Amino acid sequence: MTPNSPHPLNEPPTLEEIEAARDRIAPYIRHTPLIPAIALKDAIPGCPHLWLKLDCLQVTGSFKARGAVNTLKSLSKAELQRGIITASGGNHGLAVAYAGWLAQVPATIYLGSNVPPAKAEKLRQWGAQVVFEGYDWDDANQAAMAVAATQGLTYIHPFNDPRVIAGQGTLALEILADLPQVDTLLVAIGGGGLMSGVSLAAKALKPDIRIVGIEPVGAPTLKASIEAGKILELEATPTLANTLAPRKTEPLNFEIIRHYVDEFVLVSDEAMAEACRWLWFELGVAAELSGGAAIAALMTHQYQPQPGEVVCALICGTGTAGL
Repeated sequence: MTPNSPHPLNEPPTLEEIEAARDRIAPYIRHTPLIPAIALKDAIPGCPHLWLKLDCLQVTGSFKARGAVNTLKSLSKAELQRGIITASGGNHGLAVAYAGWLAQVPATIYLGSNVPPAKAEKLRQWGAQVVFEGYDWDDANQAAMAVAATQGLTYIHPFNDPRVIAGQGTLALEILADLPQVDTLLVAIGGGGLMSGVSLAAKALKPDIRIVGIEPVGAPTLKASIEAGKILELEATPTLANTLAPRKTEPLNFEIIRHYVDEFVLVSDEAMAEACRWLWFELGVAAELSGGAAIAALMTHQYQPQPGEVVCALICGTGTAGL
């Protein structure tokens, strides 16, 4: 996936391309901490072997910087000079804004009105132009794609792009390097870019690892589609976890996730908020609702580890939910 040998945009990345992404983005992202959940006042029952991958400490506050930077570093000079554009629930936009800042090229970010104002302000601080369009990511994305087509800007999709997926997959490389004995990964799902990259890389390196996807009760985008055997578009996604709430996934993500994800569970907004409060009190970790989703699955027993099972929960985004 380089400007001289582009990867087909409708095919998943290979493990070799995910490893190349790791090397490509290394100077621009953080190898984030992986810590054991020990020395706790209120440990989660039934989870004595729990580890937390803190990608909420990633640059811009979420894993999204991985995919955005890998895409940026895979673009041609001509694609960069046109300027970059995307639509976001907030975190991908911040990552693209960071990428634009790195390359010193204009970045335009379309947001739905359900994005917190604080994220819009942070986007502006990274130097991006912010445009609000519609209510949610799906509305904003239609507008961003139309502007990209008419103005010739380079559009970076938040999940339907093998370069983005490869960047997100570097998380799994880090986890398995730091915790090779891990049995299960708990990963929140929005559109499916993170889960696509993590599940593909993890299963390639450790085929017997268990991958569990967590979605909001109000936005079971992938769970509903996988159970139906085809991509469904939800009529609405009533959840406060706006970064986990696209109304539909895309074929690339659907096929990867259908092949590699072992189980899906749903958690409520209230459970995610309680998980965020737990993370803050017990560990001093500030997480948004999506960042608390994996812990919520354990606290509500939607996922119950087997005796001796080593579990890694991905804390994917920073914020102040539930505080």
